[in-house]
Amino acid sequence: MIRLERTSVMNLENAMRGARNPMNSWARMDSGYDENGNFMLGPNDMALAKRLRLAGSDHRKFLRQIFVSVDITAPLYWWKEYDTYKVATTANSTSTMHKIHSRPFSVDDFSHDHLTASGLRILEGLVAELEAIRLRYMDGKKKEDWYDLIQLLPSSYNQMRTCTLSYETLVNIYYARKNHKLEEWHTFCGWIETLPYGKELIAVQTEEEA
Repeated sequence: MIRLERTSVMNLENAMRGARNPMNSWARMDSGYDENGNFMLGPNDMALAKRLRLAGSDHRKFLRQIFVSVDITAPLYWWKEYDTYKVATTANSTSTMHKIHSRPFSVDDFSHDHLTASGLRILEGLVAELEAIRLRYMDGKKKEDWYDLIQLLPSSYNQMRTCTLSYETLVNIYYARKNHKLEEWHTFCGWIETLPYGKELIAVQTEEEA
């Protein structure tokens, strides 16, 4: 399970202006804002953006200046893989250390969409045990109970993080993960394609990405 919410894309206008700096071609800029306040690339700017994108990472520096913010809720096992991408990313997460005991455990706190019937029964039993430990910790505030919560927590536990990334980082993620066995990565790559000009500037393939 993965959920991507509250997506914002920023700085597209400034990135495109900067893309024209090397050739002093600002007079050819033909982009602007529509009636909804969205920055829309004109034909000249789109052609330039596509050329630079396909020319490779040395030429598409403007992608590093297009920023995305998104709230992602995903299981810990997915976050372990996401954490591979440390360049041009920032994340603020909900705190397991401080808030794991703050509310009752539920099966829906864990990704279980692919569990078999027997797997779901095991999870339900574990959730019941975690809830009993949580109540014991709330009653006595014993550190050993808190450690039981932390060390028994399955990697299917869902955590929400507010993440910022650049389009360049999303290029790297898209081609590294679009064929991954985890369904969460397929959902993530599908979300990338829905971003403004995501198909034109991210989900296209150069020889170095083939």
